[in-house]
Parts: sequence; structure tokens; C-alpha cells
Amino acid sequence: MHPAFHFQPGSVPLLISMPHVGTTIPAEVAAQMLPVAQEKADTDWHLPLLYNMAQELGTSTLIAEHSRYVIDLNRAPDNANLYPGQDTTGLCPVDTFAKQPLYLPDQLPTESEIQRRISAYWQPYHQQLQAELARLQRQHGRVVLWDAHSIASVVPRFFDGRLPDLNFGTADQKSCAAALQQRLADCLQSAGDAQSYSHVFNGRFKGGYITRQYGQPAQHIHAVQLEMSQRVYMNEAAPYAYRPDLAQQVQGLLRQLLQQCIDWANETEAA
Repeated sequence: MHPAFHFQPGSVPLLISMPHVGTTIPAEVAAQMLPVAQEKADTDWHLPLLYNMAQELGTSTLIAEHSRYVIDLNRAPDNANLYPGQDTTGLCPVDTFAKQPLYLPDQLPTESEIQRRISAYWQPYHQQLQAELARLQRQHGRVVLWDAHSIASVVPRFFDGRLPDLNFGTADQKSCAAALQQRLADCLQSAGDAQSYSHVFNGRFKGGYITRQYGQPAQHIHAVQLEMSQRVYMNEAAPYAYRPDLAQQVQGLLRQLLQQCIDWANETEAA
């Protein structure tokens, strides 16, 4: 049996969460699914490799094991739509981003099966996330949660045209202090590496359940989601190969952004 997540505690006031990088589909779930599910096309591919500077920076990391096709860790347990009026996939998705059915016609997840998956996969991830945020807050006074995501640059189901390269979500500045968002914006303006990448704050992606649920600035927990266009660091067509030549170009900027979060939290605590 696979663990629900992989966790590495850190020493600085920053936790990086990767809820959509998992690729495991348990046999009992796979038996209900169509072959297209095994392609796992909508995975946030290779993010642990892209964020390989995390350990050196001293950040905590929380990495999902199971595919988002099993359960989406960035959705509310009651399956509430975070973008009312817009098309989204649900807590236990029944189709791909390309609207391909994931399940055999008579094998859609029942309510009891959804509750089982919440208990087996969703709750452990969120319990660990909550516990680590609480630990870091006790230790540092302030903590930043960085929710790391990636998506294909063109997904007509969710947005028109091509997505900007870097899509930051702070729930319209509700999930983190305005000063932290400004710090990141300033970094993007001043960093030489940033000039090659388009970016937006609170555009199509404003932050999912994790960002909105745990970003509580009044409680000194500040959350930022980064939805990165996959064209920046990998091949977007199967087999979805990692491109070190592309990735190394954006990794310097990623390191600067993460370091800004750490420095800001430490400075805010000292103030």
C-alpha cells in the first residue's frame, strides 16, 4: 500500500505543497476506470524535480502520492465549486481536462466510495499540512504556504488562448498579506530571469481550496498558489518529458521567489 504523501520537514517558515503531482492509481480504483486514466495527462508533472532547490533552502515539502484522478486534494471535501459559473473538475473527477470519461459507464464513484477516498487519501494529506503549518507558526511566528501547481499552456475547457507562464493566486489578496504579494511582484520586476516569462496575479487561477482554506493572514499564515505553464519546463505532449534545458532557466527565478517568502516571513516576525 502506498503512503498518502511524502513529507520532509524544514527549518525555515515556508511549506511547499504539491497536491497534484501524484501518479499512483490503486488497483481497486483502476479497475473501475477506462484506459485513458492511466495516461494521467492532467498531472502536475515533475514539480519535485523542478523545485529541487527546496531542501537547500530549508523549506518543508508535502508531496502527494496519488493521482488527482483518484481524489483532488485541492478541492473542498463537500465538492463546492471554487469558480462559480466556470467549468471545473470535481473532488473525484469523472473526466479529464479534455472531457474524456475516466470511468466505465456503470462504475462511477458512489458516495460511499468518495467518502472512503476522503478518509484514505484526502484527510491524511490535509492533516499533515495543518500540523506542519502549526509547527512552523509556533517556531517562527509567521509562515508562508506555497501551493505549487502546473498545467498545460492551452486547455480550452478552462481558459481561452494560451495561459501566462506564471499564474499567481492569492484569492484576490485574501490569502496573504498585501505586502507579501507586493514583494513577489517586485521580485518579478527586478529579477533578470523574470523578463522571459509572462505572469499575472489572480487571473484565471486565484488559488484553489488549499490556498483559500489555509491562507489566514490574521492568523499569521500566508498562502500563495503558483500555477505554472508546463511549456516553461517540459514537453506538453506525451510522454511529458522533463526538459532540463528549459527548467534550469526558470529555477533561478523560482529560488528567488521562494527566498523572498522566507525573508519576508522572517522580517515580519522580527518586526
